[in-house]
Amino acid sequence: MTLSVPHVPTAPPVPAPDLFSVLRPLLAAEAGAEAAGAGIEAGDLEQDVWLRLLELLDGAGPPPDPALWVRRAVRTEARLARSRARRELPHAAPPAATTDAACPERAALIAERRRAVREAVGRLPGRCPRLMAAMLSPADPTYREIAGELGMSQGSLGPMRSRCLGCLRRMLAAEVAAPGRGGKER
Repeated sequence: MTLSVPHVPTAPPVPAPDLFSVLRPLLAAEAGAEAAGAGIEAGDLEQDVWLRLLELLDGAGPPPDPALWVRRAVRTEARLARSRARRELPHAAPPAATTDAACPERAALIAERRRAVREAVGRLPGRCPRLMAAMLSPADPTYREIAGELGMSQGSLGPMRSRCLGCLRRMLAAEVAAPGRGGKER
């Protein structure tokens, strides 16, 4: 017994000038859906895909299934944008020595504040000191690396971080509210 596969008609090729007007709404919708997850503007994503289409038209000609090509191109460009964002480093602020050199009082206050935060982190309960130290590491580890280092699931890092930060916030608020008592609640 042979099975017959139903014939699925494909759309006839669309001429290049009409291709842009036909694909514009689809591209706008796809780019809008993918842009937020990629961390870029939808317009930038659309522009990248239009550029890829122009390069394709210049070389191999129009794609056989333009709608499928647009969907794939949007996802590819979004994936590339996410990859670029992971590799790029944010612009660092100038070193504290240059900004605070003119104001020694401000430098002393900043150093005191950092010392108080470091001490409060050390007094946090449970796994919080290790978690906060890992999160504040200059190496800027990923959640996966932190989870591996602490021996816990990656999904539990966010809730635990939230609880630790809440505890740290309460500790520091209590110390600020009671500075005359050595920073400790009674």
